[in-house]
Amino acid sequence: MKLYIKNMVCARCKMVVESEFEKLGLQTISVELGEVELQNEITDSQKEVLLKNLQFLGFDLLDDKKTKSIEKIKNLIVDLVHHKNSELKINLSDYLADNLSQDYSTLSNLFSEIENTTIEKYFISQKIEKVKELLIYNELSLSEIADILNYSNVAHLSNQFKKITGFTPTSFKQLKDKNRIQIENL
Repeated sequence: MKLYIKNMVCARCKMVVESEFEKLGLQTISVELGEVELQNEITDSQKEVLLKNLQFLGFDLLDDKKTKSIEKIKNLIVDLVHHKNSELKINLSDYLADNLSQDYSTLSNLFSEIENTTIEKYFISQKIEKVKELLIYNELSLSEIADILNYSNVAHLSNQFKKITGFTPTSFKQLKDKNRIQIENL
């Protein structure tokens, strides 16, 4: 049995969610971003307790097909940008279509309908948040950041960063209050 969980965006989220399943005595086969596969079916009372516990921690169980699809798109994008962006060797549209086994135009229309933004804008906002994170760490040059996040050049990264944040990357680094947005709030 598979359950789909909203707001799982990192390895820590996976650990927290897995812990909640263990507390209820539910045996998991796998725990991935946005998805938990169980060995056995879950009772309604277990599901109710699980939902309450997950909501307390900022997660949610997903029930309808559209919401599950949106969450899968978001999880693929978050995982790609924050954990394995250098692996993107094809278009984002092909990457999503291949991983979700659906036509990209269908995915795109559904995402826009539900989220009131495009997949591309969501992808860019994730990349900009990753740029902010890397700038704050101050361990990489802008050129290295551009390379890691598959920007064609530093100018492209800088232009996109300024368009989204209103600051150049250099100006952002100099701010005392560097406002980052939590991934699940993008």
